Amino acid sequence: MARQKKLVKGLWSKDDIKQLRKLFPNQATADVASNLRRPTEAVKKKASRMGLKKSKRYMKSLGRT
Repeated sequence: MARQKKLVKGLWSKDDIKQLRKLFPNQATADVASNLRRPTEAVKKKASRMGLKKSKRYMKSLGRT
């Protein structure tokens, strides 16, 4: 049985925040969470607190405007 990568808990490093800022607007939140090895809810919460939003292009690709 393959071991899952352990999820990170707690403080966000400067690099994590930089990655979040870069990835969040144009990628699925679950993909960003996986990339940062953090729970999806933690990524949603942090992005919200930082005022990050999905880009219009990304939302359009999902069929939303």
